[in-house]
Amino acid sequence: MGKQKVKYLDLGRIKYKEAWEYQTNLHNELKEIKKYNKDLEKKERKKQKHYLLFCDHPHVYTLGKSGSMDNLLLNEKELNENEIDFYPINRGGDITYHGPGQIIGYPILDLDLFFNDIHKYVRIIEEAIIRTLKEYGIASGRIEGYSGVWLEANGNNPKRKICAVGIHLSRWVTMHGFAFNVNTDLSMFQNIIPCGIVDKDKTVTSLAFELGKEKVDIMEVKEKVKFHLSDLMNFEII
Repeated sequence: MGKQKVKYLDLGRIKYKEAWEYQTNLHNELKEIKKYNKDLEKKERKKQKHYLLFCDHPHVYTLGKSGSMDNLLLNEKELNENEIDFYPINRGGDITYHGPGQIIGYPILDLDLFFNDIHKYVRIIEEAIIRTLKEYGIASGRIEGYSGVWLEANGNNPKRKICAVGIHLSRWVTMHGFAFNVNTDLSMFQNIIPCGIVDKDKTVTSLAFELGKEKVDIMEVKEKVKFHLSDLMNFEII
């Protein structure tokens, strides 16, 4: 079997609800193709599709199905006053922030055509970010017991999370994905307990902050993340 082909779409800045509905429709499309193909001979089957969506969102907090409302530190009135959306959703994990300056990646893949290993899939997403950061001279990795990509403590800086990962699978078709802080307004994390982590020795960071820059070329970063994801998953971007 040759490389799977994955259609790449950059949705730009899009409201969280619109992106959620869009990826849900694509997720359902892949599941319908699987259902259609299930009992057919190979020559009669429809070709499965895969997608990789990149975007960012206006300010929004999302709460995973295992999360706690206690980790949102604003009430409804304060959310409205600050024009921040809030959605409980069906991915794993707790609460996180999405906003301008992030690379938010939604891979919608039929893992049956890659491998059947959720943990391997999450590790690959993390590894793509780790390799991207390495290209900017930033060493990063994982912390046992926590998802996402982290920078080790150094000097006065505690351990810092630079990319959150939260996924959902149904019939081995993926949705949701990762949020990579590139030019992110880190003050927005002060309104939540990010990922429900209360440890004082852990915080959040961004690529721009770590490089001491006001902004990083986010299109350049997207190209690097795309390359590493496709390389690690062994798929072709179309």
